[in-house]
Amino acid sequence: MPNTYSKIHLQFVFAVKYRRALIDPSWEQELYKYITGIVQNHEHKLLAINGVQDHIHIFVGMRPSQSISDLLRDIKGESSLWINQRKFIDAKFEWQSGYGAFSYSPESVKNVINYIHRQKEHHTNTLFRDEYLELLRYHEIEYDERYIFQDPV
Repeated sequence: MPNTYSKIHLQFVFAVKYRRALIDPSWEQELYKYITGIVQNHEHKLLAINGVQDHIHIFVGMRPSQSISDLLRDIKGESSLWINQRKFIDAKFEWQSGYGAFSYSPESVKNVINYIHRQKEHHTNTLFRDEYLELLRYHEIEYDERYIFQDPV
């Protein structure tokens, strides 16, 4: 077969290191545009991006030409460098080392996009920790709660 055909919908979720509320509303849209550029430069399709001050959700139509880990390394590394170069915060900005990657069927795409767009409303009543654990349970991912979040040392 001379061509590659795929339809891969993935939601990525990752937090600011120690889940600190560092993403300020005054520059979060700039951050989302910057991350959108990273995703598009790797020839993936950004379907939705949003978050709150301590974490972010990115929903992507992913091409199989790049691994998930390579894409997330680039997004997190380049965006943290971008934040630090612009001195949006007084300290060094870092993302937590891990991430969640969750796949969805084509029938679920609209619901996931709506869910991501409603993040700020969603988190008026739900803690990130509870949301993340629910995503893991929904996707039937086994986990050890001791290693879910990186706590300050």
